[in-house]
Parts: sequence; C-alpha cells; structure tokens
Amino acid sequence: MIDTSTSRLVAGVPARRIGALRTREAAAFAAARPLSAVRVAEGAQHWLAGLPLHWMRDWPMPFAPVVKKARGARITDIDGHRLDDFCLGDTGAMFGHSPAPVAKAIRRQARRGLTTMLPGEDAAVVGALLAERFGLPVWQVATTATDANRFALRVARAVTGRSKILVFNGCYHGTVDETFVRLKGRRAVNRPGMVGEFRDLTANTRVVEFNDIPALERALAHDDVAAVITEPVMTNSCMVLPQPGFHDTLREATRKAGTLLLIDETHTISTGPGGYTRAYGLEPDLFVLGKPVAAGVPASVWGMTREVAERFAAYDRARPAGHSGMGTTLSANPMQLAAMRATLEEVMTGENYARMEVLAERLALGLGEAIAARGLPWHVVRVGARVEFVCAPGPLINGAEAERAHQPALEAAIHVALANRGCLIAPFHNMMLVSPATKEKQVERLVAAFGDVLGELTA
Repeated sequence: MIDTSTSRLVAGVPARRIGALRTREAAAFAAARPLSAVRVAEGAQHWLAGLPLHWMRDWPMPFAPVVKKARGARITDIDGHRLDDFCLGDTGAMFGHSPAPVAKAIRRQARRGLTTMLPGEDAAVVGALLAERFGLPVWQVATTATDANRFALRVARAVTGRSKILVFNGCYHGTVDETFVRLKGRRAVNRPGMVGEFRDLTANTRVVEFNDIPALERALAHDDVAAVITEPVMTNSCMVLPQPGFHDTLREATRKAGTLLLIDETHTISTGPGGYTRAYGLEPDLFVLGKPVAAGVPASVWGMTREVAERFAAYDRARPAGHSGMGTTLSANPMQLAAMRATLEEVMTGENYARMEVLAERLALGLGEAIAARGLPWHVVRVGARVEFVCAPGPLINGAEAERAHQPALEAAIHVALANRGCLIAPFHNMMLVSPATKEKQVERLVAAFGDVLGELTA
C-alpha cells in the first residue's frame, strides 16, 4: 500500500522531502548556534512566550538567533555566523541597518534630548519634506503604522459622519481591530486567532476581494462607508498586484460614493522615493507610511489632502471638549523627527532607489530561473525593491488566492535551509528586500542558495 501522507505533492514537491529537509536543516541550525540556544533559554522565563515580542517565535528555526550586530545588509549572531539580511526587520530597516546619516542624526539629537512633547527644529523641515515627497499638504506623526492607520480612520469617520470602513480580503494594516475581517465564502467574519476579541468586527467593516470592482461598487452603494483602506499592492500575504485599471476605478468609485481613500504604503514604499502612490499617480485622500520612514527608529506618518484637513478642522471646532482618541505621548518626539529628516534627505534618494531596483530585478530573475530549471509551478513577483517567490502559479488576483497559495511547511523548510546557507528572508512569508547597502555578491549568494535548496527538494 502506498503511504499517501509521504508520497503526496505540495506545490510540486514531495511532502516527504519537505519534512526531511526541515528536520535536517533544523538540526544543523541548532548544532551551529549553542550560544544563541543558551541565551534564548536563559531569558525565556521572564518573557511572555519566551521572547520580548511574541512575533519572534514565528521564525521557522528551532530558536531565534541572538543578534550581536546588524550593519548595512548583514546580521552577525553571537555564535559568529554572518547572515546576508534580506528580511531587514520586515521592512523596518529597508534602507539597511543604521544608515550613516541617520546614525549621525541620532547621536546629535541624543545629546539634545530624546522626547519633550514640544516641536524641535526639525519639525518644520520634515513637514515640508513629506509634502514635497508624497504630494499631500497636511501631516501628523505617530509611532507605528497601526497608530497612523487608526487615527486616519478616525478622521475619515469624523468628516464623513459614517461608521463603516471597507477592507480587502487578506489585507494587513497593523493591528487595527476593524481590519481583522475576512470573507468566508461570501460572508464577512472575524479573522480567526484574534486574542481576547469579544466583538463582531463585521458590524462596522465591509470586506470584498482585491481587484473585484463589481463587489467594491456594490459595497459602496450603501452610502455608509467612511473610507476604503488599502495597500496599492497586497503584500502581507503572497503578493497580489492590482489588475490594469483597478486603481483608477477604485478612485472613481470612492469619489462617487463620497468615501475617502486611504492608501497604506508601509510596505510598498519599496516602489520608489514617493512610494507606489507617486510612481503610479494615485490620488489618496489619506496616506500612511510606517516602519522605514525613520530608518528603524519607531515612527510613522499620516497625511491628508487640504480638503480633508479643512473638513476635519470644522469638525474639531464643533465637537465637545474631551480627548480625541488620537495621539500618544512619544509621537513626534525630537529623535523621530531627526531620524526622519536624515532618512528623507539623505537615504530615501533617487540614486539609492535606482540601485535597489537593479539588484531587485536581478534577484527576481535569478529566483525565477531557479524555479523554471526545476519545473516547479511557482512564480516570482516584485514591487520595486521588494521581491517574493510564491509556491503557486501566478499571478494571483485576490486574497483568497493568496491564502491558498501559502504553503507553511514548505516555506518554513526553505527558510531554515537558506539561513544555514547564510541568507535570511522574512519569516512570515517569502518576502525579500534589497537595500541600498545590499551588495551584488549578496544577491548572487541568495540566488545560488535558493537554487541549491530547490535542488535538494526536487532531485
């Protein structure tokens, strides 16, 4: 009798080979990192889930390597292993670890004070830089993209007088509660796994598939949606690109319905200096950028059109006195603004993006060639400096397809094997970023390592 549990194929790869590779590579990883193993175990008793952030458990290795130093596009762990870093803090360090202009600005500001809840000298400059770079005239600073999205949605509800928002199935916008809704068949439901969630989040959220214009128009026809919140490209999943004309129709439909359009560029800033919005001429009412805007210093920004700002000012004058529910004490502190100024002026430059584009194109081509050489039914997708291999045919058109394309066991085995070959990619999916600090030889090492791993899976 054939054992179907081991003979079946997962995305064109025998399941038994996936299991064997994962077991072998996990053992090699653990054996090579005794100091990290001890250090993680020592600290586990004091941290919920054993680590200072429970997301750190999502790495597929037996335990997280303990970092001694991160510089440029390379991480060195306490066992002396050097990893070419293509995760880059899951976009937080998209421009490399500690870019020299930002490190200099941090040192300078550290001598002047870290937080004051008052504007510093960089405030006016950063505001002007944001307006020039992204094309929206009015801005606020927050500490995370979650905060920025949450505050922008409050403004949208305030100025429209509407309670509902609309999201695309499979989206991710940080830990904004009402975005944790998904489609189950044709019905909107809370996404599974939410800790301590006691509400029906679908009460104030509509959800449709990305690229589905008829469904979008039907959802907006109720005239109760304050804002559509979306990434220009769905990224925190197997990446989904917009189909031709999607963004033009989305903008037209939201305007017709009196609904604001919020573009979240936290990941798609990989596209270019002005993000996907500037590169493709999008026209959002509200705009959010988190993670890399201060090159790793926790910070985010959210901007709006002059019209939205004026409507909110009128609302603000008329509302009862009391807490707005927007803002945190550490937001817009001098350290954030110093780091943002250095990032915008000296790091997020056209020259750096041009270099990132060339290397990312080479990475995508190399990964694609390795996949084709093994006859696997996979594809590679790229948005500027952001590259991802997907263990399914493509292109994908919506969140449901992206969910079906995700192969956790196969991807985890590949990730551990790549780490053992000196290449680190993001743990949550198959995302890779090229930074201004990334070297051509690092890209070639990743392509070679990927080909080697696929060879072991398909030999």
